[in-house]
Amino acid sequence: MSTNHGLRFDETRFWVIHRRLEYGPFDYEWSQDFRGVELTYQGTKFGEICSAQEIHADLKEFALPMRVVQVASLVFGCMLLGVKSGFSAGERASLLNNTLLDHGCGHFVTPTT
Repeated sequence: MSTNHGLRFDETRFWVIHRRLEYGPFDYEWSQDFRGVELTYQGTKFGEICSAQEIHADLKEFALPMRVVQVASLVFGCMLLGVKSGFSAGERASLLNNTLLDHGCGHFVTPTT
């Protein structure tokens, strides 16, 4: 991982490192009825995923760099797809790394061991 760009994870929380600055934590939790997922940044709810067709998210109030928003969105999507699909930790890491590469965010890829 570059010292300039990367990702840091702790359980469901993650931070995006962009130009040596760390943004986060980003996190999610299941809604009370377990039908959706609430998305948070620094403990503040900024969106929710109700279904694959119904996603609401707005990070505008935090004035984050667009690349941070893009990477966080990709990480959330991969995390939730992996969990919902029952992927192993290795499969989730591979999905995330491939997705980041596919979207021009290869410098955020986390090495796998």
